[in-house]
Amino acid sequence: MIKKWTILDSKYILQRPWATLRVDKMQLPNGFIKDEYYVLEYPTWVNMIGITTRNTVLFVKQYRHGAGEIFIELPAGVVEEGEDPAIAAKRELLEETGYAFEHIEYVCKLYANPATSGNLTYTYFLTGGVRVQEQDLDSSEDIEVVEMSIEEAKALLLNNNIGQALHSAALFYTFSKIGLL
Repeated sequence: MIKKWTILDSKYILQRPWATLRVDKMQLPNGFIKDEYYVLEYPTWVNMIGITTRNTVLFVKQYRHGAGEIFIELPAGVVEEGEDPAIAAKRELLEETGYAFEHIEYVCKLYANPATSGNLTYTYFLTGGVRVQEQDLDSSEDIEVVEMSIEEAKALLLNNNIGQALHSAALFYTFSKIGLL
């Protein structure tokens, strides 16, 4: 039977709002001591699949420095401390796209990489979207809103043109759930 590892010691190497790195000293169930196991801590995230009243899917295009490329992605963002993920999804979608949505439905929660980080990403499916304002971006955001038909969105996904793994998974879960795959 698989058992959890025991943390013998834990220290923070770096603590910043968007990323924290700690090193744990671990004892495995078989008694082996692993002196350095590095863990990245990130905030909880939300991903949103938003369908407008015109039956288009909202995506965003933005530069991602870690990969050094421009990606087409789902609108996404950070859940603030103490904030309900569903509320964060509506807030982030409004800020990034200017669209407000009538209905919201929880789809799934995923870990980005549970081997080295513990943060969750929640996915929500929103319908009835109407543009109600201009984008309200943070100073570090440069985001272009991209609308496409559901068929174009499916093709983007099925042709492996969504480079962000959690966004691909979110689309697969959502499209499967609503009968589009």
